[in-house]
Amino acid sequence: MSLPKNASDVSSIDLSKRDLTLDLARVFCVLLVVAIHLLETGVGSGPNGLVVSRPLEHQPWFNGLTWVFQIMPLFFVVGGFASKTAWRSLERRGGSAADYVKIRILRLAQPAFPLFVFYVVVIGGATLLGVDRTLLHTVVLGAGSPLWFLAAYGLCQAIAPFALRWHARSPKLTLLALLLGAIIVDAARFASGIDALGLLNLFFVWVLIQQFGFWYADGWFDRRRWWQLVLLALASWATLVPLTAWGPYSPDMLTNLNPPTVPLIALGLSQACGLRLLRPLLAGLMRTRPARTIVFLAGSRLMTIYLWHLPIIIILTGVALLIPGGSPLPGTVTWWWTRIPLYLLVLLLLFALSFLVGRFETPREVGPTPPGRVVVIAAVLTIVPPALIIEYFLNLPLAIVSAVCFGVAILLLGRWPVERERISRSREGTRSPAATS
Repeated sequence: MSLPKNASDVSSIDLSKRDLTLDLARVFCVLLVVAIHLLETGVGSGPNGLVVSRPLEHQPWFNGLTWVFQIMPLFFVVGGFASKTAWRSLERRGGSAADYVKIRILRLAQPAFPLFVFYVVVIGGATLLGVDRTLLHTVVLGAGSPLWFLAAYGLCQAIAPFALRWHARSPKLTLLALLLGAIIVDAARFASGIDALGLLNLFFVWVLIQQFGFWYADGWFDRRRWWQLVLLALASWATLVPLTAWGPYSPDMLTNLNPPTVPLIALGLSQACGLRLLRPLLAGLMRTRPARTIVFLAGSRLMTIYLWHLPIIIILTGVALLIPGGSPLPGTVTWWWTRIPLYLLVLLLLFALSFLVGRFETPREVGPTPPGRVVVIAAVLTIVPPALIIEYFLNLPLAIVSAVCFGVAILLLGRWPVERERISRSREGTRSPAATS
């Protein structure tokens, strides 16, 4: 989603063919993730020195809260809708699966590349300076926690053209096959005690939730009556009770995120229903200029917000420790109240940072699509490193590997924008004898 040259131009954009409620949902998901991570970062001064904790998770109502506000499945539902819409448009223009994957992988790899370079420099520098290894590990562990998204969403985008074909041929059978695969993976994981097996559900769980977005784009949810959507949402949400009470799953839906598990599927379906039920209200909100402006401003910087919010939070937390009284004891009333101005400051700094790194997020028209095997290699290079981070957590070697892999993927998919090629050819033409004669 590109940003208008002027915020006042928002009202002049032709929005008749775009469902802005989905843009609003996407922005809401990412801004909520920022808030949750801020509330989970508890670093402050206690009577016995530095205290590091996760205050949000210590609340008695936390598990129940995650049943409502674990909204990453909704992001993948919206992503599925966007994927089908983009694929239809590309097909009409004669594009191929390789064209689609190239564009989508670049939109993930380009904004992520500078982040991995940043981590290489920071972690490498801290290691050379002799920063306490335990402290460094704790900080880096938290900083790398959102990077699972690159593996999961990258895989969904890479598989989207094929998943759409499965959906077109047999939509119900596709859902059942993916659901069965997710159940088998979870059963094998819990029976064997090998958590790494759960990484297979990066495919089964997230691709299945993406399928809900395809159904949304088909109008299936539009054709359901409101009470049917309510019953379906409640029924899918209610399955969390036996899954967590008698099944092997944690009642904390954040724990069920990595590796992804079957409860996320139930959340995805209930959230898809909820999105459709709230659509009239959200559509009315998006007819107002303030809401539309905020969505456009945040939406055009969404990857920057998601990827860089934790480094910003960690830096601000470190700076606050240097200010007398700037780091109250985590979990106290004072600490909770300081989250509000700190959240606004994080968003302000992310907005400022977007002028530096945001250009990596701006969609650019690139040259011809390379052969399909090259596109596959580039996709693998962007999916595997963050998948390894899910299993082994972020560290200096994985930061280096990720930076190299993402950089190579960008080069493989085409580093020269068409406009630059056009300018180059134009300059060569003005220098040729034919142009000067």
